[in-house]
Amino acid sequence: MTIHHNAAPPHAIQVRVYYEDTDAEGIVYYANYLKFAERGRTEFLRAIGYGHHQALAEHKLVLVVRRAEIEYLAPAKLDDWLDISTEVVDFRNSSLTMKQTIRRKDKVLAEITVLIVAVGALGKAVRLPPHLRQIFEG
Repeated sequence: MTIHHNAAPPHAIQVRVYYEDTDAEGIVYYANYLKFAERGRTEFLRAIGYGHHQALAEHKLVLVVRRAEIEYLAPAKLDDWLDISTEVVDFRNSSLTMKQTIRRKDKVLAEITVLIVAVGALGKAVRLPPHLRQIFEG
């Protein structure tokens, strides 16, 4: 299987930490970093013209998380503005590896690596669509 390297530029969004995102001490609950990362990946795909609805409607596939690794470096807190950057660091025939960084100003709070797999109607891995591959190949 050939490994390709991404040519698409990184993408960034901002999210505010709300009360519902925190524990009793006002610190972001660890699992909510995955929600913030999901928003970042979704907006990344929209920015390159490839939303989840398009993947399903045009190619009968969904992009699913197969693996996520998170390194927590510092806590986010109630009312923080967080910057979530997302980039594809590698892609193969049916998968993308994305690196995401969550920051508060210049401080890195979490680093996340996510393996995304294209899955077809039968629940099995399928090739990434040509349009998406072209974006990553540059």
